[in-house]
Amino acid sequence: MLGNGPLLASGLPPPPPTLEAVGEVQLYLELVVNQMSSTALVAVQQRGGRLYMATVDLQAAGVQVPGLTAAEVALDSVDGLHSEYDSQGQRLLVQVPAAWLPRQAIGNRQLAPASDARSSFGALFNYDLYYNDTDNGGSYLAAWNELRLFDSWGTLSSTGQWRQALGGSQFDDSQTGFRRYDTTWRYSDEPRLLTWEVGDVLSGALPWTSSVRLGGVQLSRDFGVRPDLVTYPLPAFAGEAAVPSSLDLFINGYKSASAELQPGPYTLTNVPFINGAGEAVVVTTDALGRQVSTTLPFYVTSSLLQQGLSDFSVAAGSLRRDYALRDFVYGPGVTAASLRYGVSDRFTLESHAEASESLALGGVGGNLQVGNWGVVNSAVSQSRFDGRSGQQLSLGYQYNSPRLGFNYQRLQRRGDYADLSLLDSPYTRLSQRSEQVTLSLNLDRYGSLGAGYFDVRAGDNSRTRLINLSWSKPLWGNSSVYLSANREIGDSQWAVQAQWVIPFDLRGTLSMSVERNQSGENLQRVNYSRAVPAEGGVGFNLGYADGDREAYRQADLTWRLQSVQLQAGAYGSSGDTTRWADASGSLVWMDAGVFAANRIDDAFVVVSTDGFADVPVRYENQLIGRTDSNGHLLVPWSSGYYRGKYEVDPMELPSTVQVAQVEQRVAVRRGTGYLLEFPMRKVMAASLHLVDANQHDLPLGSQVLHEQSGARTVVGWDGLVYLEGLAEHNSVVVQRTDGGSCRVQFSVEGDQQQVPLLGPLVCQ
Repeated sequence: MLGNGPLLASGLPPPPPTLEAVGEVQLYLELVVNQMSSTALVAVQQRGGRLYMATVDLQAAGVQVPGLTAAEVALDSVDGLHSEYDSQGQRLLVQVPAAWLPRQAIGNRQLAPASDARSSFGALFNYDLYYNDTDNGGSYLAAWNELRLFDSWGTLSSTGQWRQALGGSQFDDSQTGFRRYDTTWRYSDEPRLLTWEVGDVLSGALPWTSSVRLGGVQLSRDFGVRPDLVTYPLPAFAGEAAVPSSLDLFINGYKSASAELQPGPYTLTNVPFINGAGEAVVVTTDALGRQVSTTLPFYVTSSLLQQGLSDFSVAAGSLRRDYALRDFVYGPGVTAASLRYGVSDRFTLESHAEASESLALGGVGGNLQVGNWGVVNSAVSQSRFDGRSGQQLSLGYQYNSPRLGFNYQRLQRRGDYADLSLLDSPYTRLSQRSEQVTLSLNLDRYGSLGAGYFDVRAGDNSRTRLINLSWSKPLWGNSSVYLSANREIGDSQWAVQAQWVIPFDLRGTLSMSVERNQSGENLQRVNYSRAVPAEGGVGFNLGYADGDREAYRQADLTWRLQSVQLQAGAYGSSGDTTRWADASGSLVWMDAGVFAANRIDDAFVVVSTDGFADVPVRYENQLIGRTDSNGHLLVPWSSGYYRGKYEVDPMELPSTVQVAQVEQRVAVRRGTGYLLEFPMRKVMAASLHLVDANQHDLPLGSQVLHEQSGARTVVGWDGLVYLEGLAEHNSVVVQRTDGGSCRVQFSVEGDQQQVPLLGPLVCQ
């Protein structure tokens, strides 16, 4: 029994000698799995010195015990599971094998949603005007052009060239006047990665097949609409972490990724876009600083497709004849189809077929990755043309690493093998055999060595064999030396060249070389050049060659402006000099305006500021210009399907101009333009200083009503009120917070550039 006096510690009963004496206790503890804390509390039963917990609580913490089906489990009965009750911290410490914990994926290879690529209605005209005058050949004028019309329905483009003889030049009828090249309508379905082409198209091909020009229709897979898509397999590295750790990935000695790991198995996929053979080192570090390093070799090649990915093209139409010689000449109907499919990350299947009234061709091939030792490719195809059959066999091997590159390709044809390229040339034969071997070797501080062997047996049984050797090495001050030698086997002469390149910072680059050609002539060359700055400016090229032949001179100058690129130059020897000049650029029509720029080959954007002139515009945080008098600026170098950032700077605008949005990100469809609008409007606004009849500021928080527009606001500190949407004559009613109301009338001039401060105005 307890008395009324204080309870002394010495009067307490002693603690039980073992947990068995405690009986049954309900505990709520913080669960810590493999040193990883959980924010939730779990119910733990302590009975007879043993700890029990619900199986669902273990599973909720990510622990999957093999073969466990009971609703409740005694922790000390599970083989491989170690548990400990921390009574001081009220924690349950559990240690399990890492394989029982959830698998983690470090890095995300899932594609982000496709950018909402846009295009507006407009037109683009690319031109390249060229003039040539030769001492002994007369002169001529040529103009290449491309016209594009585009909108959300696609792009219609047409290319051609006009040529006119001047002053004695001799051209036949096929070389003068205007010649049409290609006229094509193109539409891309970005979500499905498909592109339709109607008109003059170039059929798809594989490395062991040929392309042909035809007039018709083509449907093809188009990975270009998703620049973020990596089509070839990238390596993935897997492992296990027993406790919370940090991970560092090194690719070929350079750190490329870092991540935090929870306990359990992991797969690392955030590998940079690499190609060839290499070595990855995965380093894990736990909280105590203990490190585990794992070295993993890998091989990556862009010639393969990821598993399940397909690439194809299907074309049908009439074969194009006399291309660039006659405008609208088409031959027999033909079809061609190619397919590549990633059967696995190590094998990509290829197939190709062609057909016409007199030709049938089919072939199958593939690319196989052989571990970390490169890729083997092979293909076989069979054709039948005008009753004659033939076969083609191709075989190759490629290997690339930071130190060594090797490539071997062989193509062998038997019988009367033919494809669509021979349909209009029945008496022409394809080459019988081609073989090539190339080797590149990185010698570190001794430079780089290259070698090549090429052997071609033509359809008329003539044979050409070439050997090429090269060596290059960087020298001091960013200079470099280059040596090369090549020879046609069967010819006793080697052609050799030695070149020394010396850059002079912004002033240009000097290169000097000596060479001996296959005819045994010795030549010495010197060249001094400066590239045109990317932002515009002047570049030049000066060259002189002398030796066993007549001295040769050349000089040209390039001036790149924002609206056009101008070039002029001359080359030749004494008495036989050619002078030339060139002007190239683009004209854009959009939003009822015409803009001039350098040649635009891809997408572009016209920024509109609602008619406000001289507004600074930035692209990717770089100032690129100011809007013209109509509030437009052409940005000619936007890449198709790239989501670029465009900004306008309103700081130099009058304070009466409101800008709803100063930054936008937009992706433009390939080959089109987009009108990017930044809405702006000029408002009539004023700041009022309101006082009462005693010249005291109106009370803070008083309600203000603008009677003309119905706008409402409140009185701020010092009796100040800001109003916009004003008229020339205005009146406001004020409901004072201290009771009563009053009225103020005032006038505002409509052509003010800044918001005026009016007052003090007496409210009465």
